[in-house]
Amino acid sequence: MTETNAFFAPAWPAPRAVRALVTTRRGGNSKAPYDSFNLGLHVGDDPAAVAANRALLRRHLPADPCWLEQVHGVEVARAEDGGQGTAIRADAAVARTAGAVCVVMTADCLPVLFCDDGGTVVAAAHAGWRGLVAGVLEAALAAMATPPERIMAWLGPAIGSTAFEVGAEVRDAFLAGDPGAHAAFAERDTPGKWLANLFTLARRRLARAGVSRVYGGGTCTFTGIERFYSYRHEGTTGRFASLVWLDGGKGAASNLR
Repeated sequence: MTETNAFFAPAWPAPRAVRALVTTRRGGNSKAPYDSFNLGLHVGDDPAAVAANRALLRRHLPADPCWLEQVHGVEVARAEDGGQGTAIRADAAVARTAGAVCVVMTADCLPVLFCDDGGTVVAAAHAGWRGLVAGVLEAALAAMATPPERIMAWLGPAIGSTAFEVGAEVRDAFLAGDPGAHAAFAERDTPGKWLANLFTLARRRLARAGVSRVYGGGTCTFTGIERFYSYRHEGTTGRFASLVWLDGGKGAASNLR
């Protein structure tokens, strides 16, 4: 994993045409409690600071990202339709055109990046527990329109299994569609409370969809607030971004592979 103060590149065997990076909370302009590289305009931060942070990020990209208005749903945007200054209401994005940048923002939810073996299509999905249950990963795969055996996925930083406490209704929602998902939940001493493993749940969903090559996973935002934002840990806080795009030869982030 190659890292700078503000970014790191996912460790996955993506083809050379695929570029990806993940921001951290370091190296930006935002003041506490958003310190310092917050990219979310919807969390109460100074819009001027967010704009400055997005401008810093833009220097490492071939074009403006396709920013999304994320609602824990399953809509998939075309990254080629973004980058115009207005967020698209969706929780995933797909791109087939070089330079069109897919992005999702998180602060405990799971960011998932996708690419195909040929380096012809990429996607990014915002997968909290609601999105996972609803099928956001499957929706992103469907939008890629590529046989799942030719797709690989990377799981970014998210709240870990030692911190993500949920109620029985969350566990029941997953078990209703996949009884084997019980393996992703550990019962707490408090009746009706469970610790959930988002990474395991995502891997199960991907496996059921036919994607067997899944990388990343395990980096916890809740216990890693020196690097990442965590809504559950901090309450009022910022958002970091996970981005993926196809390189058209200009490769703005070629040093971050």
